[in-house]
This record gives sequence, structure tokens and C-alpha cells, in this order.
Amino acid sequence: MSPALPLKKRAPEFADKEEVFAGASTAGDKPVLEVKDLSVSFVQYAGGLRQTNLKVISGLDVSIKKGEVLAVVGSSGSGKSLLAHAILGILPKNAKVSGTMHYGGEALTPRRQAKLRGREIAIIPQSVNYLDPLMRVGPQVGISVHNGDKNAIVRQVFARYGLEKKVEDLYPFQLSGGMARRVLVSTAVVSGARLVIADEPTPGLHPAVVAEALGHLRQLADEGCAVMLITHDITSALQMADRIAVFYAGSTVETAPSVDFYGKGQALRHPYSKALWQALPQNDFKPIAGFQPTPGNLPSGCLFAPRCEHKTPECEAERPPARLLRGGNVRCIHAT
Repeated sequence: MSPALPLKKRAPEFADKEEVFAGASTAGDKPVLEVKDLSVSFVQYAGGLRQTNLKVISGLDVSIKKGEVLAVVGSSGSGKSLLAHAILGILPKNAKVSGTMHYGGEALTPRRQAKLRGREIAIIPQSVNYLDPLMRVGPQVGISVHNGDKNAIVRQVFARYGLEKKVEDLYPFQLSGGMARRVLVSTAVVSGARLVIADEPTPGLHPAVVAEALGHLRQLADEGCAVMLITHDITSALQMADRIAVFYAGSTVETAPSVDFYGKGQALRHPYSKALWQALPQNDFKPIAGFQPTPGNLPSGCLFAPRCEHKTPECEAERPPARLLRGGNVRCIHAT
């Protein structure tokens, strides 16, 4: 195992107060990726030939800048991985997408997604099963090299991540968990991507391997990449992320600097973010009553209202818009 890289924090940079959407950035500091009011629904058949639209994402807002790590956290079914698939343009054919996505200041159209995918935008998948079991890992990683000597570039990147030359001739089943993760990271690095999306890159790994994997992602950001880390593990994310986007029931409820996650969560803005923080074992270990609503049974107002201790009739009347508050973004009419 290669030595774990130190995880360090970067100073958070806050959005201009005149911006009104979540994840906004100031002029002159344009984001690499900007997603606003993203909605994703799936066309389904409900008996016979009758079609229905099942909306699973509504009102997702994120942005990420060069050299920044944005961690996207939330429970299963909150829309984290679907966001990644929408950015890459790999949603199923029955998916309908609305809202806007911009990469490098230009609209991220399906044609542009196909052109950038695997080149300027790369994904580190959540499972090592994405590696071809019948192909040696060296040539497999080399597929992502688009310019230059493939063998030389793969060898150079493998050496960077502590993978010996002999690893190039191994099959995926011969790799340890940590080695497999480094191979997946190498695939993104050799592509020369400007935006790297790591989708649950550390599940079930030894803490030392987790620290190593996150250290590599932090290093990519420090070298100028924009890194989106999708994870359930908020504790690990806080070790290296600049900002945290909290997802709930297919919507962004808060985006906050990572330094706001401390104590009892008093610096956080949304009741769900505070409850999520307080539910961690090292904090109050306080469970959140109720369950996240399913896509086909969403409340008409605030999505968290049925579980919120502070709800009022206004919360149940309509979906709150995103607004800037204390250097972050929140969807809650009572947040102060």
C-alpha cells in the first residue's frame, strides 16, 4: 500500500451576496461545472399502455470550481448518483431532464457530454466491478489515454500511486481493495480530466485505504481539477472537502463550507443538515424520526416538513426556494 497522502482543508470561498441560486460563484471565479434547478423524471408504464412520469430529482443545484472538492452527501435515494449520471449523459433512455447544466461556461448538451465523457469529465465508479475482469489492468487503463504514449503514461501514473510495473499485467481479481481503487483513480488521471466525479469510492474499505483514496482525490484538486465526491460518509468527506452539498429526497437542501460542520451543528442552516450531523455516533447519535419520502409520494411543500420539529403551516404550503445565507445556500424559510 502506498503511504496515505495528507488530507488538508482549503479556505472556503463564498458566493457573492447578489447571486440568488444555490452553488453560485462570483464573477471572475467561474465554476467548472454549474447545475441549476435540475430535475430528472422517468417515463413508466402503469397498467396497459398508460404512461406516468416519476420525478426522482427536483431542484438540484450544485457548482464546483477549479481546485475545489465538493462533497455530495445524503441517504440512499436522495439523488446523488443520478446527478453524476445526468452530468455524464448516461441516464436511461426513458429519463427526462430539465434545468440547466453548464461546463466551462457552455451548456452541457448531449452532444457535448458524449465528446467530453472520459476525456475532460471522468468518473471514478463506486465499485471495482466496473473493471473488465477479462482484461489486464495496464491496457485497460491505457484505453483512457487520448494523447501520447499510452504505455509510458500508464507506467508514470501507476508509479505515482505506488503501483509497481508488474501490476500492469495483473487481472482485476488479483488486486487488493486498495490497489483496485488506485487503478480506478489512475483511469481518471490518465484521461487528463478537468472534472472528476468520484461516486462512493470508499465503501467497505479499511480506514487506512479510505484515507489513501481521499488523499489522492485531494491531490487532484490541489493540482487544479474540480472534484465531486459522492458519499454517505460525511465524516471522511470533512477531512478533505471544501464544501458540502446536502441532498434530501432528490433536492439540494443546503450547501455549506465544510468548516461549518462542528459542535452541535449550530453553524448549519437546514434542519436536516443539523439532524444528519447530530445522528453521527461521535455526536449525539440522535436518530431522525420518520423516513425520507419516496419519489412517488413527495409532500407538496418542504420535502423535510413531515419529519421536521420546527415546521409551520407555511412549510407545508409550497416548496421553499434556494437562498444565500451566511456564506452558504439553503432551502428553508425559517433558516437564520
